[in-house]
Amino acid sequence: MSIEAKFKKLGTDNAPGQEVRQQTSDIESLLRGAAIEGRPVDFSHGDVDAHEPTPGSFELFSAGVALGGAQAYTEYRGDIGIRELVAGRLAAFTGAPVDGRDGMIITPGTQGALFLAVAATVSRGDKVAIVQPDYFANRKLVGFFEGEMLPVQLDYVSADESRAGLDLSGLEDAFKAGAKVFLFSNPNNPAGVVYSAEEVRQIAALAGKYGATVIADQLYSRLHYVRVTYTHLRAQAINAENVVTIMGPSKTESLSGYRLGVAFGSKSVIARMEKLQAIVSLRAAGYSQAVLRSWFDEPEGWMDDRIRQHQAIRDDLLKVLRGIEGAFARAPQAGSYLFPRLPALSVSHADFVKILRLQAGVIVTPGTEFSPHTGDSVRLNFSQDHLAAVAAVERLASLVERYRA
Repeated sequence: MSIEAKFKKLGTDNAPGQEVRQQTSDIESLLRGAAIEGRPVDFSHGDVDAHEPTPGSFELFSAGVALGGAQAYTEYRGDIGIRELVAGRLAAFTGAPVDGRDGMIITPGTQGALFLAVAATVSRGDKVAIVQPDYFANRKLVGFFEGEMLPVQLDYVSADESRAGLDLSGLEDAFKAGAKVFLFSNPNNPAGVVYSAEEVRQIAALAGKYGATVIADQLYSRLHYVRVTYTHLRAQAINAENVVTIMGPSKTESLSGYRLGVAFGSKSVIARMEKLQAIVSLRAAGYSQAVLRSWFDEPEGWMDDRIRQHQAIRDDLLKVLRGIEGAFARAPQAGSYLFPRLPALSVSHADFVKILRLQAGVIVTPGTEFSPHTGDSVRLNFSQDHLAAVAAVERLASLVERYRA
């Protein structure tokens, strides 16, 4: 594959946060001057003004700055004191020991952790099992490193509320076909479904049976709603050397601006990730690392309140979406994403995404970012101002009626 082809396949124009850069010349003349009533809402990422960062986070950052070089130039894996502090908290949260010295690395955001983890486990021709739909960067990174993707379907539409809907027989088929890595997010991004305990146990069993490495993106595992039981893969009967877990405080805690991620698990994979980080970025931003001291140490009741706020927004948006004839919207069990499937329209769904932005001031992420077969869906990050989000989805519903087939 040529270098031009590799970068073209990354296709970042429609990646979350980039929708405002979409080329819309084909419909611009039709929509130019359209009056937008209501506040524009960018559902491609969360609003850290509506949901402010963890209390005390900036003070910890400032304290890191005051330390000077000792905090600015940590070892490549990150400050050892911070790693060991966080390791204890992550062990308590996930139900399995975490080695902060040799089994953890602090990265520039969870995106950085994902890049390093894929780079450390996938090379040209390697077969990788990936879920469809799942986080947009998964298949792009596997493709960039010239791995061969073996899709495993997630039928979140037909599955009952007790499970995510992973095709476990399809996963085993992928392992039988030679997949050496399985990459997935739990809760699933974009659908917000949580894998059942049985699904997680089966993933662990299959990975062990075929000796595969599992990269588990658990970014939203703290933000889950009522009556949801979250099962951590690493606490199941799986070889610790065969799993890497990725987490971070960027989303639930609204600390995305500090660019902090953590990967922990397999010592051999973490060692490779450190070698690559030493070349790519040296380390996660030194002063920002200090903010991790606030992680899992928020004021009493703060996390419960944040979850209640997000659940209230989720429920109100679901009411609007489920009022659209022919649409489908499964209630997210965790995280801050809705992934509604829209009815047939008189314009392409790709053009409808552009129309939403230009005519209604509503920015969403196209479903094609997450799987080739979900082009009739859009992803909405509902970590927004409550009233503005509801008004924006009402405008979306109105445009669906205007452009209904």
